[in-house]
Amino acid sequence: MNCNQTVICGKIIEIGGLRYTPAGVAVTEFKIGHISRQVEAGMPRQVECEISAVALAGMAETIAGLPLGTKVKSIGFLAKKSRTSLQLVLHVNNVDLI
Repeated sequence: MNCNQTVICGKIIEIGGLRYTPAGVAVTEFKIGHISRQVEAGMPRQVECEISAVALAGMAETIAGLPLGTKVKSIGFLAKKSRTSLQLVLHVNNVDLI
């Protein structure tokens, strides 16, 4: 199965420092705060969550340069945080300012 795409809008609420892998690839970990109203089973529902995310290479440098509170539309895929973790992280491939 190849279907693994996630799109979420929200504010950047936390940005870790820009770091580099041993291979020299830039990495930034950050969090997106999301608030919206959704319809579930025909009923309106208030949704609030924080999404852990990571960006690499040029995208990492872009995210690292954004101020906290910036509203973004993030597009990427979900993967485990590490080989031994079951926690999911959004790997962001594209960010649009909104």
